[in-house]
Parts: sequence; structure tokens; C-alpha cells
Amino acid sequence: MFLRPALGRRSAVTALVLGLLGSLSGGAWAGARQPAPPPGPARTTRVPSAAGTDTPLAGYAIQSSAKVGDSPAAISSPGYPARGWYPAGPRSTVLAALLADGVHADPFFSTNQEKIPKADFQVPWWYRSDFTVEDTTRRTFLDFSGVISAADVYVNGHQVATAADVTGAYTHHELDITSLVTSGTNTVALRVRPNDPNKDLTMGWIDWLQPPPDRNMGIVRDVRVRRGGPVALRDAHVITRLAVPSLASADLTVRTQARNDTGTAVTAQVTGRIGATTFTRRVPLAAHETKTVTFSPADTPGLHLASPRVWWPAGMGGQPLYDLDLTASVAGTTSDTAHQSFGIRDVRAPLDPDGARQYRINGRTLLIRGGGWSPDEFLRWDTASVEDRLKYALDLGLNTIRLEGHLEPDEFFDLADRYGILTLPGWECCDKWEGQVNGSETGDKWTEADYPVARASMAAEAARLRDHPSVISFLIGSDFAPDARIEKTYLDALKAADWPDPVVSAASDNSSPQLGRSGMKMTGPYDWVPPGYWYAKREGGATGFNSETSAGPSIPTLDTLRRMLTPAELDTLWKDPDARQYHRSPSPVFGTLKIYDAALAARYGAPESLADYVRKAQLAQYENVRAQFEAYQRNSTDSSKPATGVIHWMFDSGWTSLHWQLLDRYLDQGGAYFGAKKADEPLHVQYSYDDRSVVVVNHRHASATGLTARATVFDPDGTQRYDKSVGGLTVSGDGAHGTALTLPSSVGGRSSTYLLRLVLTGADGKEVSRNVYWLSTRPDTLDWSGTNWYYTPTTSYADLTGLASMAQVPVSARAATQSSGGTSTTIVTLRNTGSGKTPALLTDVHLVDARGKPVLPVRWSDNEVSLWPGESVTLTATYRTADLHGSAPGVRVSGWNTPERTVPAAA
Repeated sequence: MFLRPALGRRSAVTALVLGLLGSLSGGAWAGARQPAPPPGPARTTRVPSAAGTDTPLAGYAIQSSAKVGDSPAAISSPGYPARGWYPAGPRSTVLAALLADGVHADPFFSTNQEKIPKADFQVPWWYRSDFTVEDTTRRTFLDFSGVISAADVYVNGHQVATAADVTGAYTHHELDITSLVTSGTNTVALRVRPNDPNKDLTMGWIDWLQPPPDRNMGIVRDVRVRRGGPVALRDAHVITRLAVPSLASADLTVRTQARNDTGTAVTAQVTGRIGATTFTRRVPLAAHETKTVTFSPADTPGLHLASPRVWWPAGMGGQPLYDLDLTASVAGTTSDTAHQSFGIRDVRAPLDPDGARQYRINGRTLLIRGGGWSPDEFLRWDTASVEDRLKYALDLGLNTIRLEGHLEPDEFFDLADRYGILTLPGWECCDKWEGQVNGSETGDKWTEADYPVARASMAAEAARLRDHPSVISFLIGSDFAPDARIEKTYLDALKAADWPDPVVSAASDNSSPQLGRSGMKMTGPYDWVPPGYWYAKREGGATGFNSETSAGPSIPTLDTLRRMLTPAELDTLWKDPDARQYHRSPSPVFGTLKIYDAALAARYGAPESLADYVRKAQLAQYENVRAQFEAYQRNSTDSSKPATGVIHWMFDSGWTSLHWQLLDRYLDQGGAYFGAKKADEPLHVQYSYDDRSVVVVNHRHASATGLTARATVFDPDGTQRYDKSVGGLTVSGDGAHGTALTLPSSVGGRSSTYLLRLVLTGADGKEVSRNVYWLSTRPDTLDWSGTNWYYTPTTSYADLTGLASMAQVPVSARAATQSSGGTSTTIVTLRNTGSGKTPALLTDVHLVDARGKPVLPVRWSDNEVSLWPGESVTLTATYRTADLHGSAPGVRVSGWNTPERTVPAAA
């Protein structure tokens, strides 16, 4: 997130930190679906005896230390009566558990969150869990990360680690508890310390949402019980080297650490398999010795792959994955196992001649088109909810997700691997992570104790992420680049972990001593600017790599607004631009909607009601988000100052928000969503606000030939003022574009507000892209000299008030639903049945249940479409049948000038 001047922007780790890699998964999401609360007191976890097993604790009982007078030894002993404690899931902050138990009202509604006492979370909280084992001859370890912010750890009445040892949300810990484990029930208890992101290298919130009162204190990744024999396998990974550009072969190098956990010398047999290739080696180990075991093509020819299955981002190829399986045996008995999935691909990100970061995957250049990721505010993890969001990203045509801090658990990256979504993880700004280098911004300066925590954090995340083909970089800075000492701390850890991908010094245009320039910019905007802004090759416009940017506010649908605000708050929303909006941001810069509302009223006319405000907002958000992505993709192949990447700030929201989102917390979709979807379609015709050119962009790999582009200008009443077609167009693939025609600077008789319809047809005459713009003969005028870090002022606005004169147009709808295998598809045919010339502008279709409530999530083939008289379009909606909750589906049709109606959509 970008810095805001003055206002603020948006004890050493010991030998207990032994491992770098494990099945660590950590907290983060809840969206439209809520994770089910634990069914009562924490369940006892049964831990199997087999060597190589890795079992997460099933859940906890938690309680404030202010309400527990018993000793740590008593609390952590089996049989302790945790009466009155709260149940918590296996990954849970304190507040997440209290919310699941109904202690507090819905924090996403109105200002309920302000009523939760912060004092409750200014003392440590106990987390207590039981597990059972039968065979105590195995070695037993606690393996975990994700403690926010630090914890004292106890097992069966004995302290096994202090908060000075277990500190930092990302540090990985492996505690040998073999001597304490008994047959039957065993107890783990953690006394979790309060979190302060300005003082601790943990997780915090910037200006995306109102920060949770508990500051996410808790345990947000699994605590796992690992069983094994005398020799443990740790840090298993695969280093891949792909031949580029031929892709004809790949060399694999397998590495793992074999560790003798006994006091006597042993010889281990380490055996591995990747596909049909097996390999083995005898590894003698002295007492308590650890050796790195390496297999490479030099000693294992099968690790040189001819014609490897190459992993590609979605839309560029497939996403095949390979599996590594390792076993360590001693005297013929399995002692430990390890498994790792990986993909084969090559990532390069050099600086172009203008100093911008340009990513290449498997030798092919691509424009990064992405969004900023927000986890659930209370770091609740829900795999299905995250999968829904990532499917939305694919539906939008995005190829990348940026994670500024809040690095999600393994399942997130597994899903990204499977779906071909690139990820840009990195550390966050505006707190302790950048406190040493961010001047007057928040975040304490580092002490000597912070450097080993930072190195351990980097080492653990590098080990966790390095085999995921979806991960294409790590950003070791955000708003600021690290200084020499911090940079070296990170780079040493990355090198030791065999980190394979480009490392970037910052998300802003900053440099660090070894890495040099970041090749990224963070020049905003973060608040409203007009669509034409994006075409300027300056500030946040379409040049270089913009790591976070958007036109700020994103007003959700009326359905969502009614779920998050009281009637009085809804009234204020459209009537009072100066009002503080709790659901926008805690930042004083972004506290109101004043800039946004002024533009909305000036361009479209003052809102006359809540519904009118929301419908105007959807038009404004559609045109702006569309222009942002269209400008970057048009400029991506320019010979001078090309655009190389854009991250819409943000992709989603961790709570009920009026700010920075392509989709809202409930996964509903409005103008911002469908504007992005339209801009990023695979073969796309678009209008340029700066030079009036009509451009065809081809994101497919193959060239597109025999295309015809048609541009038609209409008055709002449908009177045609201009029409031109250009055929025989050919556009190369991989993001190339071609200019079909340029609209004249003036068109006779055209009204001050007018419509532009672009239609692209293929060689077979079928329509492949349609794009409708609402434009003005009076341009938006920007005051570039008044630019600050979050926006550029507009001194005069485009006149789009003529849209208000459009006659109401009836749109008929027929819908039917097919269901199979838990998935339903509703097919909707819309037709403009008006008798005049007026088009139906931005016609929206919502899938609803019998009560008229949106069925979510849903993926539409297209939506918010514009139809001229007699035109029809068929749309499809795909969704989970279970999300109907037994109701018959319906289709609600509305639009800018289309009366709302709902039609049945049953089978």
C-alpha cells in the first residue's frame, strides 16, 4: 500500500527453530460462506503411530489469561477441566473463535465491530488441545508456524518453548517432545501473546478495512504432530532447470536433509521417486548429525527429462504437476517420509530499457494483469471460499494475484498451481516490517532481536513457497526497499533455501543495495480519477509496472449494501458526501466519499435516491475499471515506455467495504467486476480515450485473422450518427494489438452525451467481442500539477447527464436451468423488445432464489450487456446447486433504462 505523508499510510530465535519446510498451513479466509464453528469443546486428536505421519491438531479450547488463575503446569496437563472455555478451530484467532461462539454480533454489519472491547485482547490467551498416541517408541515433534504474535508452549505440564523462541507469524518451529509424550492422552497448551503489528514481525492491517479489535492474535496455521523413527527427512524440495526457449528438456535436482535424532550412529537408506524415475542412496549419519542429500542428473540420469510437461499460466497452456516422494529407512524399517508437489516452468523478470519489470514465463513475455488479495478480516480459512475467489479471478481474465503480507496457507498456493494463477507474495508495509526504513511512517525501528526473526520468517516462507509454480517472485519490500542489512538478511535466507524465482526489492520505485531498482511503481491513484487518466504515460497511467492502483471507491450492489448498513446509514450514503464512512477505510485520507461523489454527481447528475446512486455508481465503476485494464493492455507492446503490469487495488475485500474491490465480501458482482471482465476477454475490441483509436487486443497465443471491426455512434435515444467497418484485420497473439480505425474528432449532429458501440466479428461472421461506451463531447480535464500520492484532481468533468433522458426500454427474458453432479447452469436469453430506437444500456442479470436474494457465487458468461432494439443475447450462469438451498432459481433483470422484473428459471 502506498505511503501517506505524516498521516500514516495506509529475543532471538533459538535452535528450536530447526526445520524450514513442513506441511504448514495458515489462516486466512472467510467470504460468502462461513466456516462451521467447532461443535463444542475442542476434539481430541488421534495421532497415528506410523512413521512419517503428520497430524494437525483438530481444535482448541481457549480462554483469556485474565480469567484463568491456574498454573501453566496445571493448564497443560491432561484432564484439566477447561470449563467455560471457548471452542476454537485448528486455525483461529481469538476473535474468530468468539464470533463463531456467538459472543459478539456480526462485525460486518454497521458499526458493530466498534462495540467489541479491545481490552479483552490486551492480555495473553490460552490455547489448549489434547491428542492421543498409543506407541511411544516413535519420536514425536510439534511442527508449526502462524502464531500471532508469540507464545509460550507447554506439553504435559512442562514448558518446551518460550515466547522469545516462538515469535513472529511466519517463523517455523519444530519442538522435539518425544520425552514428554505418554501412551494415552497428551496435552499441548500455548499462551499466546497480544499482537502489535508496529512492534512485532507479524500481520497487520493497513487501510483496507477497520482493523479487528484483537489484532488477529491467535494461531492461524496448523499445529501438527509428526511421528518418526531415528532418522527424519526435512526440507525436501526440487530445483528445476527448464531449457528455454525450446522447452525440450528439464533437469531436476532433488534435495533433502536427513537428520539423525538419536545419540548413536546410524545408516539411512534414502529412496525417492518422481514419476517412473526412482533413486536411492545410503547415508551414514553420526549421532545427531544432519546431512544434505542431493540427487541430480549427474548421478541419476532419469532426472534429466526429455519433453517435460511444462506448467503454464491459465490461458497460455496447461498446469501439469509432478510429485516427489521420499522415504528414509533404517535397518529395513521406514523411519520417515516426505512428499512435495512441484511444477516445471521458467520465470525471468528483467528490467526493460525504461527500467520497468517485465515478466517472462517459459520464454514468453506477458502483461501482468492482476488484483490485490485480502484475506478474511479475522483470518478464517475456508478452502471453498478461496477457490470461489480464484475462479472469479480466472473468470475476469486476470493472470496474477498480489499478496502484500497475509501470506496464505499451503492450500491457497495449491489452488493457484492447479488453476494457473500467478502469485506475487511479499512483506507488508506500514508497520514493523518496514519500520527501519520508512521514515515517519508507523512501525518501530528494529532491534537486534528482530533480525533473526526476519531471517527465520524469510527462510520458512521461502521453503514453503519455492516449489509452487504459481509463485513467480518475492517482494522483500513494499512501499520501501530494505536497507543493506535487512536486504542481506532476506537474501541469505533465500539463497540457503534454493529460492528459484526473481526477488524484487520493493513494490514501489525504490532500490536496495544488492538487487537495485525494483522495476515497479506505486504512483497511485487510490481515489477517483476519470477513465481517460489511465491512458497518460505518467503517474499511475499505463506505462511500466504499477503494483497497486485503482480509482478508489467501489460501491457494491444494493443487495450487499442492505446486508451491511442500517437504513439510516444507507440514507447518509447517498445524501452526504462529507459523512465519515466506517465501511470505507480507517484512514483519514479515505474516510469519506467526497471526491468520488463529486465526480458521480458532476458527470451523471446528482443522485435522486439510494437506488439511483447505486445504479450510477455501477456505470462509473464499469467504465473506470474497464479503462484501467484496457489502457495497460493497449500500451503493453509499445516500443517506448510500454506497460508491463498492473495490479488493481484491490481484487477482493476481507469485510463489507465501500473501497477497493472488484467483488464484494459476499462475492456479488457489479460494474467493477464486469468492466474488468469485459476488458480482459481473450479477443477484445476497445476504444482509446486519448486518441479515439479503436484497437483489437489478442490475448490468445495464435494470431487472429479475418477480423472485422465496426464502430457505430448513437445519440442516447438511439439515433445513429456514425458508422464504419474495417475488415481483413489480422492481430498477432500473446497480447499484441492492432488499430482498426480512428474515430473522427467530431461527428455532425452528435449530442453532448453519446454512445459508442464496437463489434468485432470473426472470419465466419460471428460476433466475438462487443463493447459499448458512454462518452461526452466535453472531456474530463485533469490538473496534473495538483497530483498527490493518492489521486490527480479533475477540474472539469465529462457530461454524461444525457443518459438520464434515455427512454425506458423493455427487455424480455427467458430462462431455464439444468443441473448435474452438484452444478447448475441457468441459460438466459434477453431481447430488447422496445418499439423505438433506444438501446437498453448496461442490462444486469442476477440469479436469485425464491425470496429474491442473490445466489452466490455465480459465474456468468457475460453480464451488464447493452442491447439495441430487436437484438438478443444468450447468457449462462454456473453455480453450485446447493447454494439454492432447495429454492427454485429465478432471474432478476434490471438496467440503466430497463424496468426491473424477475422471471422463473426452473428446469
